[in-house]
Amino acid sequence: CHSTGVEREHSGEGARAIPLSGHVGFDSMPDQLVNKSVNHGFCFNILCVGETGVGKSTLMDTLFNTKFEGEPTQHNQPGVQLKSNTYELQESNVRLKLTMVNTVGFGDQINKEDSYKSIVEFIDTQFEAYLQEELKIKRTLHSYHDTRIHACLYFIAPTGHSLKSLDLVTMKKLDSKVNIIPIIAKSDAISKSELTKFKIKITSELVSNGVQIYQFPTDDETVAEINSTMNGHLPFAVVGSTEEVKIGNKMVKARQYPWGTVQVENENHCDFVKLREMLIRVNMEDLREQTHTRHYELYRRCKLEEMGFKDTDPDSKPFSLQETYEAKRNEFMGELQKKEEEMRQMFVQRVKEKEAELKEAEKELHEKFDRLKKLHQDEKKKLEDKKKFLDDELNIFKQKKTAAELLQSQAQQAGGSTTLKRDKERKKQVTLVTHPAFTNTFSITYPRSVERLYFTFN
Repeated sequence: CHSTGVEREHSGEGARAIPLSGHVGFDSMPDQLVNKSVNHGFCFNILCVGETGVGKSTLMDTLFNTKFEGEPTQHNQPGVQLKSNTYELQESNVRLKLTMVNTVGFGDQINKEDSYKSIVEFIDTQFEAYLQEELKIKRTLHSYHDTRIHACLYFIAPTGHSLKSLDLVTMKKLDSKVNIIPIIAKSDAISKSELTKFKIKITSELVSNGVQIYQFPTDDETVAEINSTMNGHLPFAVVGSTEEVKIGNKMVKARQYPWGTVQVENENHCDFVKLREMLIRVNMEDLREQTHTRHYELYRRCKLEEMGFKDTDPDSKPFSLQETYEAKRNEFMGELQKKEEEMRQMFVQRVKEKEAELKEAEKELHEKFDRLKKLHQDEKKKLEDKKKFLDDELNIFKQKKTAAELLQSQAQQAGGSTTLKRDKERKKQVTLVTHPAFTNTFSITYPRSVERLYFTFN
């Protein structure tokens, strides 16, 4: 390049860098990235896991030197509920979109066997949302609000003995999905000697149970020394407080007790400063990078493999996404045709069975119809015979009635003439008898059968 005075020499092993004879300007690339990042802003998402009353909200207020406003949570849920709040913070000219996720009700249940499931589901849901955004044809990742969890602060109760089974199970389920930073909450509740033994005990149990916690990176020379030293202080023993107490000539965040005062930012009292340095000032970007390159990539790979996508074919040759799609599509179409054939055969079989059932039912109906028809004919014949019998009886009755009426009329005629004759005879038989004792008295003697008497007086 004659315009820039750059000369290049090629050897068998590759290109050899030659010092520039003049200023080019690509040394401003870091400044360009910084300006772009500052203008765009940053996002950081923290998951706080711990039992109720262990001091999660107080510690977050102390970490960011801000009183986060939020509605009080009710601890009457049957399971663990994750509550997310997003805040816009600004320090100097740097803007930070901070999302804090709190596990409400964690450890409150009698049966804590499934307490971790809702946390795992929440983390996977955020990964799935980012993956769906990546798989879109028209992506907007530059303006997408990344909700993936970058750091998990796991609060351990200051028992001084050992980790609870709930803590071990939960961290074991989360270590492949999020960067876990274990901290001992309310560490001023136990003495320094007990705290040292407690740290050793926790580290030993995490190693023996295969729990992978986040290790501060030591590959960068600028932070290798401090990160290596801080890895030996894990888990951090912290104390949180937003109350300010006057110590000497300055106001400091502290907690006052009858026996003394615990200064939050005093490294001789607790590890709060170490946690803030490692989490925010030194390794925040590495936590974001680890989330994307390690945890999200693992989730993405497993998800795509479940969907049938792969990078190489059985012969270990490169397998493009288009070929994977075609192979998957052909496999799907083959399975679909197979299912269609099975459904068709099943449909034909069911149709045959149904036709046989219908034929059997039709046969039964015909037989029933024949039986009813024969029964109807028999009943009809019986009714016709009975009707004929009744008609004959009626004719005989009419004949008898006619004969009886004829005889009655003849008898009435004959009876009338006989009555007249009898009356005449009765009239002739009537006699008057005079009683000897009474000259004006008379008696009549007549037969009992005479109905009417006719008197004639001369």
